[in-house]
Amino acid sequence: MTIEFTPPAVAYDAAQSRHHRSAAAENVAAVDEAISIAKAAVGGSDTYDKVLLRAAAGAGKSYALRRMVGELLDEPDCQRIAVAAFTNKQVFALAGALGTELGADAVCLFVSRDRYAGVPAEVRSEVSVASSTPEIPADAQVVLGTSHKLGAIRERSRLLENLGAAREDPEADESYPFDVLMVDEAWQLPLYLFNRIEKLAPIAVGVGDVGQLPPLDPNQNPWRGDPGYNPYRAWPTAYEGASTTFSIDLPAVWRPTHAQIPLWRAFYGDWDRLDCVAGPGDRTIERRDLGGDEELVWDSVASGVPTLVEVAGLEDSEAPDIDPPLMGVAEQLIESLIEGGFAVHSTTYDGEGEPAGSARASSDSPSGDPLIVVLATRNQAVDDAQEVVDRLTSKHDLPDGVLVASTVDSWQGQTNAITVALHPLSGASRLDEFNSAFGRLAVTCTRATHGLLLLARDGLDELLDAAPARPGTPFGEPGTRELPRQTHQRILRTFARGVWEMENHD
Repeated sequence: MTIEFTPPAVAYDAAQSRHHRSAAAENVAAVDEAISIAKAAVGGSDTYDKVLLRAAAGAGKSYALRRMVGELLDEPDCQRIAVAAFTNKQVFALAGALGTELGADAVCLFVSRDRYAGVPAEVRSEVSVASSTPEIPADAQVVLGTSHKLGAIRERSRLLENLGAAREDPEADESYPFDVLMVDEAWQLPLYLFNRIEKLAPIAVGVGDVGQLPPLDPNQNPWRGDPGYNPYRAWPTAYEGASTTFSIDLPAVWRPTHAQIPLWRAFYGDWDRLDCVAGPGDRTIERRDLGGDEELVWDSVASGVPTLVEVAGLEDSEAPDIDPPLMGVAEQLIESLIEGGFAVHSTTYDGEGEPAGSARASSDSPSGDPLIVVLATRNQAVDDAQEVVDRLTSKHDLPDGVLVASTVDSWQGQTNAITVALHPLSGASRLDEFNSAFGRLAVTCTRATHGLLLLARDGLDELLDAAPARPGTPFGEPGTRELPRQTHQRILRTFARGVWEMENHD
């Protein structure tokens, strides 16, 4: 039986979309406003002590954070800024970029001794590196570290002793080693870890993707007192309603194809507006004619429209999210694409979002982000995916960067050209906290710059039609909410969908 794709019920509408400079300008305006508020707070002319820059996946939030750091340091009332993140990987990347922009003398990467040797050489050449507080240069303007390092016991006191106070608050009888605390991927950091670093500066700026997966499950609230307090929740959610908090959205994303923007909007449905910089024709996939159902699948993916293939007639799986037969379908489709070679073409842009050139990466000569990433939710399923990757890499002698496998959780913050993933609800008999996590599905669907292909056993509609209602947004955390059936259905309406009858397929 030939696959027949049903176009998305909610499709790209050119009349409702902005691209290129007009889309990018929205982010510039939002960052300008956030910088203006932060400068006023630093200068004492405003009472805000929290500034939150809310972003969707692929919005260019790291660039926004670096720009804020540079402009705040130009203020006469800002001597020193701390930059914190949850992981060393995030901190290393930011340190290298800030060191390049501000100079190695101005930026210090603060790491634990056991991580010192792991600092990449390209980062080490752009910054000073310290593993103890006395090693931090007294004239460093930016100090970067993980929340664990900067929030260690008595670390604030040691910073004050070695660097001195950047800011005094006589009324509160407080001294701060930094003027501003910047938190990258703020919605990934739980409240209890933020509380350990909050007193490093009187003003905190949080930048991040509100759909980020948290390191701890906020449903497992260890607090047994006030039910409105949850130390595992993303820290910005504790301050978003405060009169001293300024919050603004970045209303444009750089990562997706134009045809994926309805999917992005489905995830961030409470935003006033969300556009993408890439316009029609800016991202394409070049490949040979494949023939058969594989051709139809890759035609749909190459159009840029999110694509869901539901597979019927498979052998039973070991578990809903451990499904070797469905992974075998993924292998079949991936192999059909790589056998004859393929390439991805991308329009490049200047800093204002205007097209400035083009780039090409091929399966013979990959460059930049990985070309194909296979994502799964459980470690055992990723072991199956890794076997697929190893098998195809060996069989077709693929160079590094063509095909990789990962858990969804480990791949957040990463970008790739084509995503092939098993839908978290595939084969499930009910919705639960794991398969319905907002962040897990958001990460799965928002990594790709050129094409998104989800695979599932048939029956998703029947599952959602029969599923009982579930809580939607406990405490309002946008990055950790469970997805009730109506939200799942809204997201699926943005996909081109087809059913593949495997029992009739040779």
